[in-house]
Amino acid sequence: MALPASSNPITSVAPSSSPITSVQPQSYNAGGFAGAGAGSTNPQLLTRLNLDLRGRMFPVDRETLMLLPESVLLGLFPQGLILSKPASWEGGDDGVFTVDFDPECFQYILSFWSTAQSKFYGTPTSPGLFHAQQSIPSNPNDPTSDQSQNPLLSKQAIIVLREELEYFSITQPGTLAKTDLKTGLPNEELRSLKRNCGKALEEKRSIFAALERNVSSVGNAAEAHLIDMLCMSGFNRTDSWGFRACEPSRNVITSMALVLLKTGIMHPEDPKDGANLPWIDAQQMSTAQKLLLFWRKPARKCWWDGVEVQVPASTSSKGETITVKVWARRVWTLELSLVSAADCDSHRSNSH
Repeated sequence: MALPASSNPITSVAPSSSPITSVQPQSYNAGGFAGAGAGSTNPQLLTRLNLDLRGRMFPVDRETLMLLPESVLLGLFPQGLILSKPASWEGGDDGVFTVDFDPECFQYILSFWSTAQSKFYGTPTSPGLFHAQQSIPSNPNDPTSDQSQNPLLSKQAIIVLREELEYFSITQPGTLAKTDLKTGLPNEELRSLKRNCGKALEEKRSIFAALERNVSSVGNAAEAHLIDMLCMSGFNRTDSWGFRACEPSRNVITSMALVLLKTGIMHPEDPKDGANLPWIDAQQMSTAQKLLLFWRKPARKCWWDGVEVQVPASTSSKGETITVKVWARRVWTLELSLVSAADCDSHRSNSH
């Protein structure tokens, strides 16, 4: 998967070259993200946004929005978003931003973030893994045990895998589904066939099935290695997409899967009086650190896949089905996200 040349979407550059502006580029240091809280009291910046996702409202803090994965931000704001208040802005942060993004997918992301944060950083009544990991002794000969050098010791890491699948239904000559030669528009039978093909593909929820077919057909060693790496890092070969749905009025299916990165930090099941401290599996930590290459640097992979699906023969058929060949252009986006403890509360946004 080649890394794109695009820059971090959260920068201070001109709006025309960045999806989201108004904060400085962030980099990791021992105390957290540099500039993560910059401008939080600046009256010229929106502190809270109301996102209207296809009729469903999500009040979201600006800090929460900035910590979402870059690939999600690009999906939310493909044309960019300026977080500075206009010169004529008056009153509170009550502006509504209309966003063409599936609300169920956004809720899936926010819910996963909240659960992951609670487990790692703890709650007022239950300490999390982060508290226990502070007792891991630093070894001068092992940089992975130094919290100033290894962000995986102090931050929750989440693997973000997104697929955008655009499909094309291949019709047979003489069938009812066809395109009007005069207008160039599909008739109702063809529109129905495309919708049914989309539904059939949507039900195929296995994450790796299509890529494994590609590996089997062309013997691509790099793709096989990609599957192995993801499965060693948190996924299982039989996993299904956490979210998968057809886009309205488009022959596109969007899928999202989120998993916690396996860092190799081993926690005893029943620690007593500090006798059993967490320890680091060096081999697993080495694998996990390879995923840091994708932190705020999404990698993309595109390939074509042919598959046959069973759909109703026509709009008037009663139980009769036909086999339709569908060509799918799949684009995977892989990214690693590091979640900060400072924003645990802000990620628990209420949706309405």
